[in-house]
Amino acid sequence: MDTKILRQKILDLAIRGKLVPQDPNDEPASILLERIKAEKERLIKEGKIKRSKKSAKTSDTPHYGNVPFAVPKGWVWCRLEDIAYVASGSTPDKTCFVENGIPYIKMYNLRNQKIDFAYHPQYITEEVHNGKLLRSRTEVGDLIMNIVGPPLGKLAIIPATLPQANFNQAAVLIRPYKFKKVLVPYLKAYLEEMSEINSIATRGSAGQVNISLTQSQNMRIPLPPLNEVERIINEVVKYDLLIEAVEYETIELQALIISIKNKILDLAIHGKLVPQDSNDEPALNLLKRINPDFTPCDNGQYRNIPKNWCACKLVDICSFLSRGKSPKYSEDDKTYPVFAQKCNLKDGDVSLEQARFLDPSTINKWNEVYKLQTGDILVNSTGTGTVGRTRLFNTNCLGNYPFVVPDSHVSVVRVLKSICPQYIYAYISSDSIQQYMEKNLAGSTNQKELYIGVLENMQIFLPPLAEQQRIVARIEELFSTLDNIQKALEA
Repeated sequence: MDTKILRQKILDLAIRGKLVPQDPNDEPASILLERIKAEKERLIKEGKIKRSKKSAKTSDTPHYGNVPFAVPKGWVWCRLEDIAYVASGSTPDKTCFVENGIPYIKMYNLRNQKIDFAYHPQYITEEVHNGKLLRSRTEVGDLIMNIVGPPLGKLAIIPATLPQANFNQAAVLIRPYKFKKVLVPYLKAYLEEMSEINSIATRGSAGQVNISLTQSQNMRIPLPPLNEVERIINEVVKYDLLIEAVEYETIELQALIISIKNKILDLAIHGKLVPQDSNDEPALNLLKRINPDFTPCDNGQYRNIPKNWCACKLVDICSFLSRGKSPKYSEDDKTYPVFAQKCNLKDGDVSLEQARFLDPSTINKWNEVYKLQTGDILVNSTGTGTVGRTRLFNTNCLGNYPFVVPDSHVSVVRVLKSICPQYIYAYISSDSIQQYMEKNLAGSTNQKELYIGVLENMQIFLPPLAEQQRIVARIEELFSTLDNIQKALEA
């Protein structure tokens, strides 16, 4: 379920008067607007706010011939500044910032449509707050909207935990002149729908998107009767709670799916996923047959693995185990792709869409053994965040390319015949082996390295070949079911 689309639909219905029924007994929004304007005039006369230069030159009763959509009877279109004080933030010089003082809100503090001031908090002096930044002082319940993006549409209501605060120039403050507790959540819902914001946004340099203070003040607002505003907000809140519950359950379920997959792999590599068959050729016999140089370990220390299993090193079961080479790239020729770390996709697949290409003059420097084969296990071997990512290669991804070779940031694990590559892939993908690789990385924080020796010496619990195949079949069956659940969650 795409909860973002669902919420946008709910907001769209709300602002068009289609979420809750109209009540003919409600006081019309035209009267509500006049009451709000009267309060605005009172605040101006008392010197608490200033009349904007533009509004002083325009009619108090503007005509809205160019409105986005028709509104129900009893509603009225108005400008944001007709019903709310709208002010831009300010940025003081560096000398105004202190370790403890008045909270100063930046746009990175607007997270998930809430104020998260614990995230990189900054403070200004009280003198600056009440002096140079007087116009951008916030009050509890004010609405803050960012006007510099991307992204635009970050909105948050000032919480009671911030009785005093200020904010920077990348946002505007919206404070209704009257009925603040009701109108603020309505305005937040209207602006979160994004159609009005998108209609007035202007594109600046370097892809920046902006809304000016004047544009903010002149935003078109569909104003319902006050009682209907309350009904709309109550309904939106109800749906928000339901959507949050669904999102929470979805996140929990997605995390559970990952946990189950890890558990399946853990059971698989310890001989607990499928039953053993005494008629299977023991793994030790298999190893001696396919690798005459294999020296068995003392299985007495591996009492937790089944009887016919054998402990060995990864190098014992490989025909090729090596990092790739540093290629010379061609900028023009697109014939021979090079497999890089980014070709091991995050979503678990393999793709050559982002591959670069070999200089054709260097082809002879690449031995045949470096050309990737179906069943090769590819392990990202450098870089924080990507090192250890493991994928199973299939030549189906080549398309019309003749072959692909790995660069020096990717290790290739090619197992011997009579070893099931899918089992070894599952083994290396298991959480315990991923942790083993993580613990044995070398290099600096920014450039972690998985040396080939760590892979060579990796301990492998090897089942009989027939059991390897049964394990792989069971993993594929269980993972397919879990993937179908995942797709249903994302639909």
